[in-house]
Amino acid sequence: MQYTHKNYLKEVLKTKGKASAAWAQAASNITTEILGEAGFDVVFIDMEHAPGDIQTLITQIHALKGLDTVPLVRATWNDFVLIKRILDAGAYGLLVPYVNTVEEAEEVVKAVRYPTAGIRGVAGSPRAAHYTNNSMDYMNAANNEIFVMVAVETMTAVENLEEIVKIDGIDGIFIGPNDLASSMGYLCNPKVPKVQDTIKRIENIVLPTGKTLATTSGSFEDAKAKYERGYGIITLMSDTSSMSKFARGLVDQFKGAFG
Repeated sequence: MQYTHKNYLKEVLKTKGKASAAWAQAASNITTEILGEAGFDVVFIDMEHAPGDIQTLITQIHALKGLDTVPLVRATWNDFVLIKRILDAGAYGLLVPYVNTVEEAEEVVKAVRYPTAGIRGVAGSPRAAHYTNNSMDYMNAANNEIFVMVAVETMTAVENLEEIVKIDGIDGIFIGPNDLASSMGYLCNPKVPKVQDTIKRIENIVLPTGKTLATTSGSFEDAKAKYERGYGIITLMSDTSSMSKFARGLVDQFKGAFG
């Protein structure tokens, strides 16, 4: 059997410049499938702040099979062994948190790419390579098709960003607003003017390069404004926090009606 390995996300960004995204943070294949069936271009499967492991990840990627939704995984850390296992599970995109320097960003690219461009371990037996069924179809495509983003979450990363965006193999930059604000001394408060000025600085560095800029949103109006400024990927919801917000709203309505 012959396989094609074109990354739908790269095609969407190339043609439309914008992709819709949602967080899968419940470590659930059911909620992941719901998000994929809804039609999101990207589902960020979270392994940094969610309880899932590699086996859970595989079930979540299974849930998106046959859909145009790309499983983009937020890794737990910039660790080449963890990255290898995430990619072998079948992820077609990777978001690596807390990347602060050029050297750390280069390590991400090396971890993603097969030799001689990188250090990713070579095996035809994992899921991504179809369990040795025409594994070379995948291996020949993977270096070019896997979408790689790194997260800017500290002022150190901001100071090094002009050099980070020049690295071949870094496809996008993800702004983590809460982490960035917290690292600046404003715990979980990115609305502080100083933080907003820093976010604008990041935008001014990344957007002219043509690389994808991504972040979170608090509402669709917020996301729309960011898309119009040039962002390529915005997370519009989360399976956990969105359900929590909806549930609290219903309970408040019930209490308002019946006490």
